[in-house]
Amino acid sequence: MAPDPDLPPPLGDGTPVDALPPQTASEGTASEGTASEGTASEGTASEGTASIRARFADAVLSDDARPSVRRLVESLLATVELLARSDTDLIDLKIADAALTEMTQAFEIFRPYRGIRKVAIFGSARTGPGDHAYRQARALAQRVARSGWMVVTGAGPGIMAAGMEGAGTDRSLGVNIRLPFEQEPNQFIAQDPKLVSMRYFFTRKLMLIKETDAYVLLPGGFGTLDEGFELLTLLQTGKATPAPVVLLDAPGQGYWRSWRAFADNELVANALISPDDLALARITDSVDEATAELVGFYRNYQACRWVGDLLVIRMLVAPDRSELADLNRRFADLVTTGTIHPTRPLPPERSGHDHLDQPRLALRLDPTRFSRLRLLVDAINECTGGPGPAVGA
Repeated sequence: MAPDPDLPPPLGDGTPVDALPPQTASEGTASEGTASEGTASEGTASEGTASIRARFADAVLSDDARPSVRRLVESLLATVELLARSDTDLIDLKIADAALTEMTQAFEIFRPYRGIRKVAIFGSARTGPGDHAYRQARALAQRVARSGWMVVTGAGPGIMAAGMEGAGTDRSLGVNIRLPFEQEPNQFIAQDPKLVSMRYFFTRKLMLIKETDAYVLLPGGFGTLDEGFELLTLLQTGKATPAPVVLLDAPGQGYWRSWRAFADNELVANALISPDDLALARITDSVDEATAELVGFYRNYQACRWVGDLLVIRMLVAPDRSELADLNRRFADLVTTGTIHPTRPLPPERSGHDHLDQPRLALRLDPTRFSRLRLLVDAINECTGGPGPAVGA
């Protein structure tokens, strides 16, 4: 089923609904005209309270609220009713309440900055200011902030503090985790209104990934590796839209190169991942190269979304005919039927006023080839429009 063209909210893993392939777009999210299988619908909650939910929606929503927003508000209320009627354990109610509260607070903090590119920086909380990795993180954050980006970190000490020191408080957002040790907000974000503190790692991780456009990982412990592996999994499976991932070493150190050796020798060699999956991240010890990878990812490519069974890719400059032919030759394996072809904005994009001035390419993507999709983005970034006319729709 095609996703609702008006539906902006994220899934539980941080992915906008229209960024998902059609076979997964309805999982956990309301679709056009109906509640999804993964949420409480009017059929699973009490039919007799449907009018109460409708009246509540009338009371809290503006008259011009989109129908999809109204349906989701009523679905949320139905979920609350289902929890209340199901003899739910107290601890389960506490988890649901705290998670929704934390996400709501984070949405409020990030909302004013959603038009600004952001990079999430991950790394050890135990790295000191004199460490080479700390200086790398600080220099990188300073560089991307000068490019107009903001920096998002877990707001703690170590690499998180380095990122915020480099970017400066005005260009930093923090998503802290409450722990019995290591995790007081650092001095660069403490008491700042752009800081939110969370109880649960899963809600924190959701915000760090959902609200950012690029990711940098410096050496760290279990938490850093957990965040890195989950991020790569989301990209590999198409649960997150393509984004640049940099694994940044300190000069002369080999933390991420050792990780790459493990990935080559154990994961690829035993066919546990494909060789293309390693294209999802770039390893470097150069701040210049890391900055170029992050900022350059969006030099032509801008975004992608699903419209029915078509993946639509937005860019600043359309390829010319020669460049388009080259894309089809190099990436024919990505397409299940048809070709990579230009398209005008489709009806769901027009109804949402989704950057209607930008050129687009569309394809029917093989859902097993999301790692190759990252390479297609790199190729689109190489397109200049050429000396000939750009292709039209």
